[in-house]
Amino acid sequence: MNERSHLIDKQRIVIKIGSSSIIHEETGGVDFRKLEKLVRIICDLKNKGKEVILVSSGAIGVGFQTLGLKNKPKTVSLKQACAAIGQGQLMMMYQKLFMEYNHLAAQVLLTFDAITDSERRHNAENTLNELLQQDVIPVVNENDTVATEEIEFGDNDTLSAIVAHLVKADLLILLTDIDGLYTDDPHKNPEAVRLSVVKEINDDLRKMAKGAGSNYGTGGMSTKVAAARIATDSGADMAILDAADLNQIYSLIDGEDVGTLFLAHESDDFDTVEFIIHKGYL
Repeated sequence: MNERSHLIDKQRIVIKIGSSSIIHEETGGVDFRKLEKLVRIICDLKNKGKEVILVSSGAIGVGFQTLGLKNKPKTVSLKQACAAIGQGQLMMMYQKLFMEYNHLAAQVLLTFDAITDSERRHNAENTLNELLQQDVIPVVNENDTVATEEIEFGDNDTLSAIVAHLVKADLLILLTDIDGLYTDDPHKNPEAVRLSVVKEINDDLRKMAKGAGSNYGTGGMSTKVAAARIATDSGADMAILDAADLNQIYSLIDGEDVGTLFLAHESDDFDTVEFIIHKGYL
């Protein structure tokens, strides 16, 4: 049996897109063509009866571009100021685009203490599930305006896996600047081979996941493998796809061999919440 054939039946899907995938690296401006295509695909999935949550980076990038800054901000206060400016602008773009396809979007901002505190975690679960029940597309991001080192997720790969855990999603899709997990860095080693399906996350696999940062993103491949552990141990398959070709979302769900697919394997001896709370993914 094809190890991907079951993907067509996935109903609750979390899609994460990173800053480097929606911002033009040359100028720091928003890539509207890619943003519009992503929204169109999500709306099409909704029209097919799927439930979709979007986890989107980009608020800080939009903010510092608006302020006319040349380089990514270094200080916490400037990052938070950029996030305060960019978050509203980014959400306005999403809401406008989703409304063009007759779908509603809602902003959900989370910090790490929404997971570590049981009451806040319960409230976050209820809010996300209620939005889905009301046929609204949640657009989730970390609340960078108030996050500090103690209460930040660190990257949206981790955040998207936690969201998948909270809503009991059955598929998490990470859209990034590479078309999957390779045996080595494909930018440096032409003999590197893409892994099609991963059944087990072990130490050898973690060593394989060398970080591949970008000017706008914060998460490398190692964070994606860590996210895969959270997602798969929570009962969700996870896929890494190339954000340069958003049609791969369709190809993945149709069971085609694109990206890298991490197969779900719920673990009786793995406490996902404790793992997240103690930042075992770091």
